[in-house]
Amino acid sequence: MRAWWLLAEDGEIAIEMREQPAPAPGPRQLLLRMRAAGLNRGEFIAGHGLSKTGTSKPAGIEGAGEVVAAGAEVAAFKAGDRVFGRLVGAFAEFALMDVDQAIAMPEALSWEQAACVPVTYMTAHEMLVRQGRLMPGQWLLVTGAASGIGVASLQIAKAIGASVAGTSGNRAKLAQLEALGLDLPLCTRGPDFCQALMDVTGGAGVNLVVNTVGGSVFAECIRSMAFEGRLATVGYVDGVLHAELDIAALHSRRLVLFGVSNKMVDAAFRAAATRDFAADIVPLLAAGKIKPVVDQAFALPELAAAKAYMESNQHLGKLVVTI
Repeated sequence: MRAWWLLAEDGEIAIEMREQPAPAPGPRQLLLRMRAAGLNRGEFIAGHGLSKTGTSKPAGIEGAGEVVAAGAEVAAFKAGDRVFGRLVGAFAEFALMDVDQAIAMPEALSWEQAACVPVTYMTAHEMLVRQGRLMPGQWLLVTGAASGIGVASLQIAKAIGASVAGTSGNRAKLAQLEALGLDLPLCTRGPDFCQALMDVTGGAGVNLVVNTVGGSVFAECIRSMAFEGRLATVGYVDGVLHAELDIAALHSRRLVLFGVSNKMVDAAFRAAATRDFAADIVPLLAAGKIKPVVDQAFALPELAAAKAYMESNQHLGKLVVTI
């Protein structure tokens, strides 16, 4: 079978297509005939653990496919079932998925839509629901709102009944986000949005911030937060890893700052997060109340082109590889 691999080369992450045998499922695994897999910027930047030159690992961390075979201890799925979820090696014709990560695929979703849900929408669910405690009528700010995480956060927040402000340096993308329900478009890439948020919230500030941009806007996010506000750091595409922290604001406004990453969580955490997501969000996907936004799909041999397009920042929502 054909499969893409990540390789560490002098501090950079490269990709390589390989021919290899299809794997066999372990006792609690599913062997999938992959149909589509989603791209995630962080995988190609950090390599998810790859650092030493010459090391490599299978590429792709989310996808959708048909069950070919199930391990001896699997009772929930059988051959022919359509599933989606997080896994290792999604950019391949066949791949293994732990049964605790597998979710039955709603009929309302296409392969491409299902493939871009697991990482992005589950991360948004973690930030908004499990840790962020966003409630109806509250305000959410998303920096870099046109990203996959940004769009997922917008859609989940609107399903909750919250109002959403979002930043982007692209007016055309903001117009598309308004069509998805964005309440306050902020056309900026810099730290200059606090006053607009104070104006729209009557001086109260926003209840939850999802910061996908990084340190260059961190201090402005703090300035924009309401009493007992929460701030989720999920990325730093600006490459700025250090930022000013207003300790007085943190103290007086009882702010909560937290990070969201899957790099260090264990299997039990992932299984619990998957169960919560299946209960809270999958019914909304099945009913068409949340529709994943796929900007463009590429064929499996075109992963390099898909990666380049992602890095050009032209897309809105997610990019997908079909298999």
